[in-house]
Amino acid sequence: MEDALCCCEYMDRKGERNHLAACCCDCEDLDECCERWLTCRSLPPGTLERIADTFTDRFRLPWLKGAIKINISLLPPFILLPIFLHIAALHFLLAVVILISLPVLVLWYYYLTHRRKGRTLFFLSLGLFSLGYMYYVFLQEVVPRGHVGHHQVIILTCGLIFMFVALSRAKRDPVYLPCQMINDQSLCQGSNNFPNRKDLGSFNGLHRATVSGIANNLDMNGDTNGYSRMLVEGPVGAAEDWCTICQLVRPARAGHCRICGRCVRRLDHHCVWINSCVGEQNHQAFVLALSLFLLTSLYGISLTLDTICRGRTIFTALLYCPGVYADYSSALSFTCVWYCAIVTSSMGYIFLTQLLNISYNVTEREARLALRENTGRRLLFGMVVDTGQYSQGFLRNWGQFLTLGSLTLQHSAEDIV
Repeated sequence: MEDALCCCEYMDRKGERNHLAACCCDCEDLDECCERWLTCRSLPPGTLERIADTFTDRFRLPWLKGAIKINISLLPPFILLPIFLHIAALHFLLAVVILISLPVLVLWYYYLTHRRKGRTLFFLSLGLFSLGYMYYVFLQEVVPRGHVGHHQVIILTCGLIFMFVALSRAKRDPVYLPCQMINDQSLCQGSNNFPNRKDLGSFNGLHRATVSGIANNLDMNGDTNGYSRMLVEGPVGAAEDWCTICQLVRPARAGHCRICGRCVRRLDHHCVWINSCVGEQNHQAFVLALSLFLLTSLYGISLTLDTICRGRTIFTALLYCPGVYADYSSALSFTCVWYCAIVTSSMGYIFLTQLLNISYNVTEREARLALRENTGRRLLFGMVVDTGQYSQGFLRNWGQFLTLGSLTLQHSAEDIV
């Protein structure tokens, strides 16, 4: 029996016992990289990737039962955001350059990770730390000036707490469809080692028979909505809902997420800000978290501008606040206000898009597919795509959205049957 790991020991990616004190030892790829760089020779393909994998595997924190691995994507917001904001508070031109560069860098990193179809905690870390740091600056730089009352601080704090509660609910399971197990191995997570559809014929035949039985029962009750409709229409409809990666028949409106590697019931989109999919079970909490964030952010911006730019309206103070850079505390608060305004405007666009999609009963995934297949029409200056497939009118669409939780319980009961 092997000895238990001490707080500084860990099992590396090769399955060997290692120690944090040896984090700079036995790195042949790094030695070769330095040698080739000094001799002006090109690196072999894959060297930088192996160095990055070794570094991420050895970047750990001492813990009780062994050193735990730390996701490196969590760290940049904690280090870079305060540095950039403090530098931007030094001068107006620095603020302009940094506040323009930050969204560009975030978008560049988003497209980089989106192209590689990889999951990252960077955006979740950036969002949470931005909220925490803005709240810290508000308490340290704005409240001591005496223009913000205690009840206003309580309201802002409660808004943040309610938003974090809604965000935690949005992080829960969006209703991932169960993966098939072949030879004790899951077919999900983007695995390419799955059998073909013929090898699963008997299992899916049983699955389709069960689903068809449920569909007949639903049809007798006058309710053919759900995941049985396409199967009732025949083999052609069922083939359209077949996921070749998860090797299962998808319910209506479900989709496969390339990043999570799973099929999600009523998939809307994969949100990088919560590092999870938005589906049937967490869509309501996602919209609620967005609305609470917008209200709390706008309230905090108004309180800050009313404090550092006395006697001016919010929009006037945001565009013109003379003498704000004469005092570093006011300059830092004003810079944070502009940073919040940029983030709030982007989240406001997402929130508006969500409201329009709900009003037309269309998901982000269905809108993209409709544009790709030229089966939808753009409305409201292209902000929403009407597929004309599930819309039942404004009130019924919102009623269906507000009852998504009960639909999830109904589907769970059907799956048990």
